[in-house]
Amino acid sequence: MVVLKFFTERLKLRLVEMADLESIHVLHHLAETDQYNTLGIPKDLEETNIIVDGWINDHQKKTIKNYTFAVEFEKGGFVGLVSLKLSSSKFNSAEIWYKINVDFWNQGYATEAIRAVIRFGFDRLKLHRIEAGCAVENLASIRVLEKAGMTQEGRKRQILPLVTGWMDSFEYAILDEEWKA
Repeated sequence: MVVLKFFTERLKLRLVEMADLESIHVLHHLAETDQYNTLGIPKDLEETNIIVDGWINDHQKKTIKNYTFAVEFEKGGFVGLVSLKLSSSKFNSAEIWYKINVDFWNQGYATEAIRAVIRFGFDRLKLHRIEAGCAVENLASIRVLEKAGMTQEGRKRQILPLVTGWMDSFEYAILDEEWKA
């Protein structure tokens, strides 16, 4: 089992564990966090268990391609999730996604966690590029991605299958040279 954790000014990020199951299940059931979520709300704890088990299995592979981190306060308390999914080695890039409990919105935790994962991607994994997608109506996530240093590069039309219907996505990215600058 890989042990991977790192700290920011206010947060600790570590690989998801089965002990996080209840907190993740609650996070997935918050209407506010589901509004722009393509995963959907798991119907029960067992469905959430299958999702979390998949993330944990990803962490046990010889070469990890999907890092899913629990975001928590340094002294404990679940804040949310942030993930880095690597592309094929030829492209040397990854996609980041996150979900933060609504109780902790508008306090800079999402930006802080994303910056930490970007740093991990560039400094430890030596990635060239990190990308993120964001529903065009998700103004809070747009601000978070831009504060984290990402640049909007384009728009994909009707790519997100949301509860409200198909929605466009803004595409964001940051390059290693931009991060180091």
